[in-house]
Amino acid sequence: MTKEKQQAPFYLANHIDPDQQKAGHKLFAKQTEFIKGITSITAMPSEGHPEVCFSGRSNVGKSSLINNLTGRNSIARTSKTPGRTREINFFLLDQNKFLVDLPGYGFAKAPLKERERWQRLVSDYFFQSQNLRRVFLLIDSRHGIKSSDINLMKMLGEAGVIFQVVFTKHDKVKELQFKEVLEASFEKMAAHANAFSEVLLTSSRKGHGIALLRATISKLFHLN
Repeated sequence: MTKEKQQAPFYLANHIDPDQQKAGHKLFAKQTEFIKGITSITAMPSEGHPEVCFSGRSNVGKSSLINNLTGRNSIARTSKTPGRTREINFFLLDQNKFLVDLPGYGFAKAPLKERERWQRLVSDYFFQSQNLRRVFLLIDSRHGIKSSDINLMKMLGEAGVIFQVVFTKHDKVKELQFKEVLEASFEKMAAHANAFSEVLLTSSRKGHGIALLRATISKLFHLN
């Protein structure tokens, strides 16, 4: 997997390079299709395509974000029931790249054995994937980083995987409240050397930040 040099301090991205924006738009204009959902790491796709993955608490908006990125309203199933996604789902982009949707975590009502199984599956993926370029860690703009998010950050650190925070549902929070959330989040992220310095802000309902995220993913897929 790709190791990247980190830069401090953390900052909220507010600019998109026109050429990168064009590259991101071009990439996500390509066909995206669901390939498979796996419940065992032995069933991972074997093609060796580069991957970026999306992780976050249950109902943080992962499916909606993937649908927005790909321009397809139902490629990733959305649900009002937390913890519905119980597989690692692989979506093939442009015939040779994978978008990976991980099971949501932090849903206390899920049976303990089920939560433990999800954790083992995700841990196996982080440690064994040889093609993972980055994990996009989705955080609800209203609530900020929770203890379950920190646990995921620690797991990623142990696996040597870089993560980049993407705030979701920004349209549902007032700016003053979000400023406090952002400051607290930066403090918590500072304890993790594998946290990428640039933080992204999105709203799937309004489409805010989607172009920048597409450009970021496009750039990652073109890393040697």
